[in-house]
Amino acid sequence: MLRDLDVEVLSLQSFPDVAEVEEDGNTFYENALKKASVVSLHTGEVVLADDSGLEVDFLGGKPGIHSARYSGPAATDETNNRKLLREMEEVPVGKRGAAFRCVLVLFRPDGRSESFEGSWRGEILFEPRGTLGFGYDPLFLDPGQDLTAAELPPEIKNRISHRGRAFAKFREWLEKDRS
Repeated sequence: MLRDLDVEVLSLQSFPDVAEVEEDGNTFYENALKKASVVSLHTGEVVLADDSGLEVDFLGGKPGIHSARYSGPAATDETNNRKLLREMEEVPVGKRGAAFRCVLVLFRPDGRSESFEGSWRGEILFEPRGTLGFGYDPLFLDPGQDLTAAELPPEIKNRISHRGRAFAKFREWLEKDRS
């Protein structure tokens, strides 16, 4: 999503000595800030990190920050999706609203940070559709497209998704102020 900008982007794989950061915050922002700050302070680099997940209205915002581990410590996309479908089994059409949320945090070694948030409203289906994407994508319907996140071509998904919207805000900020 940053390919056409004049910035050098390195992945975490470029820094193999950085330990995995435990995501123990209470919000997407706290988790993204922790990841960005720990890696930035360790490497001395400006770091962009994100945290994202699915918030289901009927479930009071769950799975939320626990999206990746919703079905337990050994969770997989399949077990998470099965658990979500079980919990939504009796929920009728019209009451299955949900949103993907993404928070990006840019952290500098001097301690300054910026954050950018994006959300994407949709509905949870009764069964999965599509083979693209990962996580809850096969269950998340974008009503405007009438396609699931797992059916959308990457160029469309990258534009309309929660992550795409957060990155659009980041790009807008980056093009105005690179300090």
